[in-house]
Amino acid sequence: MPLTRIKSLGITDGTIVNADINASAAIAGTKLSGVGKVLQVITATDTTNRTTTSTSFVTASNTLSVSITPSSASNKVFLIANFSGSNNSSGYDSTYTIYRDATNLGTADGLVKIQNGTGDTIMNIAINYLDSPSSTSTLTYQVYARSQSSGTTYINRGERSSLTAFEIAG
Repeated sequence: MPLTRIKSLGITDGTIVNADINASAAIAGTKLSGVGKVLQVITATDTTNRTTTSTSFVTASNTLSVSITPSSASNKVFLIANFSGSNNSSGYDSTYTIYRDATNLGTADGLVKIQNGTGDTIMNIAINYLDSPSSTSTLTYQVYARSQSSGTTYINRGERSSLTAFEIAG
């Protein structure tokens, strides 16, 4: 295979800096819009094993909660929740969701469901959710869980959980 050579165009040290680029090709930072920029990041972690037998959504962890105040009503909040979840009863399901204040961001079945057919099932769960709250008030996001019938739903079964909120410029 032949070797292709590129003319150096006066670059003698192998490093290209803005001055080496044609002025019409350079992108000035002032010409970029703020849309899509990460404006703030808030993270909460928890390592305590938590359980519920409730068939209604309940807070999975009082410490797995973040509060964020968007700087503009057009901004979005991107959420990433990572945790282990499980159900110890054969034939019962565990369901997980994220609430913004009193609003379930998922459906009645939440955002994630573990269907347990044969016994104790433990899974690593990741929830990614882009929220459009249309607000400049302080918002609290929190992971919630519920169990089907009489099964026990777990979160943090020997693991470290996290919930991270990113304010994204809209």
